[in-house]
Amino acid sequence: MTAATREIREPEPVVEDEAGTRLDKWLSVRLPDLSRTRVKSLIEGGCVTSSGSTIADASQRVKSGQAFAVAIPPDAPAEPEPQDIPLTVVYEDDDLIVIDKPAGLVVHPAPGNPDATLVNALLAHCGSSLSGIGGVRRPGIVHRIDKDTSGLLVVAKNDAAHHGLSRQFAEHSLERAYQAVVWGRPSPTQGEIEGNIGRCPTDRKRMAIVSGGGKTALTRYRLLASYANGAVSLVECRLATGRTHQIRVHLTALGHPLVGDTLYGRVGSRRTGALPIEARRTVASFPRQALHAYLLGFLHPTKGGRMRFESGIPFDISTLLKFLEGL
Repeated sequence: MTAATREIREPEPVVEDEAGTRLDKWLSVRLPDLSRTRVKSLIEGGCVTSSGSTIADASQRVKSGQAFAVAIPPDAPAEPEPQDIPLTVVYEDDDLIVIDKPAGLVVHPAPGNPDATLVNALLAHCGSSLSGIGGVRRPGIVHRIDKDTSGLLVVAKNDAAHHGLSRQFAEHSLERAYQAVVWGRPSPTQGEIEGNIGRCPTDRKRMAIVSGGGKTALTRYRLLASYANGAVSLVECRLATGRTHQIRVHLTALGHPLVGDTLYGRVGSRRTGALPIEARRTVASFPRQALHAYLLGFLHPTKGGRMRFESGIPFDISTLLKFLEGL
């Protein structure tokens, strides 16, 4: 979606007695046709700017004289439309399709990503055969991986397959493994990370290990390789459960956040300082979380029989690892 397709709203600047008000509250008063919830989603979707800079924090306090511009995208269509987006199809039959998703591709339409998603691509590839259980905006979708995570996922093409796959996800009987490039060297070199995951109480964009709530989560990990005297490592993670951002949250809690993860993996000079000077910028500027869903195994939902798929590590991560090997 381009800026030209958006309606730009520019309320009058903040007056002195409004200073200190939360941004989402101030905008919802100045733009009364927009609810505070809608305003907050626009802020978090990168649609609000001040002096040319994007404001992403709805709780930011406004200042006297400060001016804001709000870019309001057009209403999303009620149903996703087919779009001719290239797909890497690993396997396909009448019941399901296994995709090797590239980093940067959102799985299904949502606020901020109304189109150009995997669902749009699947509708063009599969036509009307996708399962309807997931709803009009998520046809066939049984599970997701994050936009900036690459790798394997399975999509149901009919309701029987959707039921069968969903049951395996609910029972945690699938085999799912990821390769992750993390800061530091885990010790011990293999183990389990356990802790309920729920919405972070102080930052709604983040998930966190929480007490007294959340959903049970268990990740098993093992060290595959270390680089630069343990400054960076390659780790395999196997999911016993499937919670939102599970690997990213658990590895951060272990003290070894993902390289490139700007939401959970911000690191200071203590981490980067363990790298040679010429390598610090290269590793610290990796443009996405270095996480790849490389292994997916399950029982065929209608025919029975074990199915197992592997995806080679993608070019951007393999290039990073080759660089690290040369240090």
